Amino acid sequence: MLDLAVAYNRYKFLGYEFLTWLWHRIDTQNHETDSPDDGVFQMGNRIVLENRSREGLETITIKGDDAGFEEAFIALRKGAGVSEANLTYSQANLKWRFTLKAESLAISNLSFPETELVETKEDLEGAALNRIYLCEQIIAKIETLFQVFVKERLSDAWETKTRPQISRWMDR
Repeated sequence: MLDLAVAYNRYKFLGYEFLTWLWHRIDTQNHETDSPDDGVFQMGNRIVLENRSREGLETITIKGDDAGFEEAFIALRKGAGVSEANLTYSQANLKWRFTLKAESLAISNLSFPETELVETKEDLEGAALNRIYLCEQIIAKIETLFQVFVKERLSDAWETKTRPQISRWMDR
């Protein structure tokens, strides 16, 4: 069994590849991400890329509602990976906003869909349970996407189909 620190350092690249794959998939497949429902993932207004080299760590952050991702594509072509992505997920009339970090697949800055206002003390428990349910839903969506990614990453299609598609997408 691998020591936890060794395993972490050996496989942390998967989170960077996952977020890069997810961005590619959202951008090229009309936001279809193999979500089992009718939900749609979209890139948000902030993305962070990291490029580790002998000279050190280069971090590129692009943010803003009307920001272009030209610099991000240049960084990708130079070998950077997506280390953080601000995403939105919409399903029916619900919308989540959050940041997903590559290194740990941790969710931060989670903004829940709007729910009914709590008017009485008795409604508080139901509202808390609803928040927990909404949190579990977005975690399950990300887990499903990661499973799709890992299945594809371990398949022969990764080298013959997926990686060349991502490379062509980066060169646009």
